[in-house]
Amino acid sequence: MNYQVTVLGLGHPQTQQHVLIPTPQTQISTEKTMNYTVTVLGLGAMGLPMAARLATQLTVHGFDIAEPRLKLAEEAGITTFSSAREAAEGADALLLAVRNGEQLDDVLFGENGVASVLKPGAVVILGSTVGTDAIPATVARLAEFGVALVDAPLSGGPKRAGEGDLLIVVGAEPQALEAARPVLELLASTLTVVGDKPGDGQALKTVNQLLCGVHIAAAAEAMALADALGLDQAKTLAALEAGAAGSFMLSNRGPRILEAYTEDGAEVLSRLDIFVKDMGIVGKATRAAGLAAPVAAAAEQLYLLGQAQGLAAADDSAVIKVVAPAKRTA
Repeated sequence: MNYQVTVLGLGHPQTQQHVLIPTPQTQISTEKTMNYTVTVLGLGAMGLPMAARLATQLTVHGFDIAEPRLKLAEEAGITTFSSAREAAEGADALLLAVRNGEQLDDVLFGENGVASVLKPGAVVILGSTVGTDAIPATVARLAEFGVALVDAPLSGGPKRAGEGDLLIVVGAEPQALEAARPVLELLASTLTVVGDKPGDGQALKTVNQLLCGVHIAAAAEAMALADALGLDQAKTLAALEAGAAGSFMLSNRGPRILEAYTEDGAEVLSRLDIFVKDMGIVGKATRAAGLAAPVAAAAEQLYLLGQAQGLAAADDSAVIKVVAPAKRTA
């Protein structure tokens, strides 16, 4: 079975099945990966490590508008192309990471869109969080080219991407899922199949982002309160992590929250404006469902305020500076 895969990174339907498939040390068969070509468009913070991970077992082609990123890709054994359409031409699969539904439409169907150069039978693997609204039209337009959509939003950062340790939730028709599985299994430590149609993955990721966005905002408020009460923030964080108040997001963002007041701030691993987008998707989904979500709405306002205060490009842990612009203790 021969494949080509293109990766573009420019990072509620009712569930019918929920299957966890752990793949910690995935090994795709030689027969399956023979002549399997992956094309990565956008070799940024997530695109390059994903491409490098895929290159451990597949042939990888890549494109980026930044020359330094192309050089890094070449050093990783990735063959580079001069345009997105050239890279995508004839591909069997397209792994797509875009910011929103508008960019999704432009990349696939715009003036220089790549959908028309994909071969019939190809799959587009959507790894971004764009919400459910854009999915039906995308599915319909791709079908005109004989291409299927695999809705597979992912979670994790650059380090986990390079290690094949991403968490990916999938909504896709079974045949399309099988066509995409070689790529998904190389990138994910856990695949969660939540439904058999595109949109199911976006729906679950929306729920996931509600919790993540609220947890980060709550962690920031808690650490700001600790400072206001004269507590040592580092000791407070350690104590909270060991008790019932602990959570993954507290442990992950907590140390970065403590760096928010340093001269350079925390290393940017997840931009604050990503949660402006994602909490906006959450709010739109809850309103469409007629569901009150006041806690999520309050968290969204914190991210919007942070963006308005010039923190859009800062790490999302900088949201603590919205509620506490400066530390009270030394």
